[in-house]
Amino acid sequence: MSLSSRMYREAAQAADVVREQLQTNAASVARIGALLREMKPHAVVTCARGSSDNAATFAKYLIESHAKILTSSAAPSLSSLYEAQPDLRGVVFIAISQSGKSPDLLASTEAAKRGGALVIALCNSIDSPLTQLADHVVPLCAGVEMSVAATKSYIASLTAVVHLVASWTANQELLDALQQCPAQLEQAWSLDWTAAVPALTRATNLYVVGRGFGLGIAQEVALKLKETCGLHAEAFSAAEVKHGPMALVKLGFPVLMLSQNDESRAGIAALANDFVLRGAEVLLAGITAERALSLPTIAANPAIEPILMVESFYRMATALALARGFNPDKPPHLNKVTETL
Repeated sequence: MSLSSRMYREAAQAADVVREQLQTNAASVARIGALLREMKPHAVVTCARGSSDNAATFAKYLIESHAKILTSSAAPSLSSLYEAQPDLRGVVFIAISQSGKSPDLLASTEAAKRGGALVIALCNSIDSPLTQLADHVVPLCAGVEMSVAATKSYIASLTAVVHLVASWTANQELLDALQQCPAQLEQAWSLDWTAAVPALTRATNLYVVGRGFGLGIAQEVALKLKETCGLHAEAFSAAEVKHGPMALVKLGFPVLMLSQNDESRAGIAALANDFVLRGAEVLLAGITAERALSLPTIAANPAIEPILMVESFYRMATALALARGFNPDKPPHLNKVTETL
């Protein structure tokens, strides 16, 4: 594996990023959490693109399971193209972005403010147009990220979401688990997932399956495999993959499954056995099954385990990109900042 890869070097920084983030944001996130408890919002709307939108999927599951508040993803085109003006009084609008510059994200945030929402920005650029619009800002603290493929900034988005929700709900167990995350990320980075590389080097299609807190991570894994490895990967919930996509699974079809240790695990384990019986080449993180390749993971709080899995995946993805003849730092046709209108 080439240590000259920017993607590799930046992903390796995730533990230090999260350590700094938790220290930097401790007081401000506690204040935002207290404000949200006092506000008692009746809904949350998230807004993001790309990897940040995968973090928003994670946020939906965490907010609805812990704060018990309905959470929905905004469609930025409704503001940037159709000039829709929703009524968002009593709603929290969470915008997640690395650059804070995408025009459609800014249009949606402006519309949210006009509609009466409380706007919270999770952003890596603290002087961006997005942070200037927001009522409250949670800096991601990921530092400069040069690789087109986001790694440490994605993980920083996930931990910022956990920090915000844990503070909002005064969940000490989750706050304590988050404090352990930097050290666990260091362990996760050292785990060897390269046993998956031979199975995926010649693959043309792949399913990535997760559920609950793991679904947004499955979406991120699939996105990174497209971006950096030229591999057509699609993410599915374990609850949805049988509704049509299973028809494509045949002998040798690769499936990567991610399972955190919560109520979703039994269903994912049963689905893994179904894939094995169909002759699929099954790669498992978090569970084991006969005739499947198990990838090492770190045991942690169920909301933290998927974050650790994606850190281990990033290291493997760099090796896979090189094995498939791709430069992970220069995905074809992509730029670091995508300015969608």
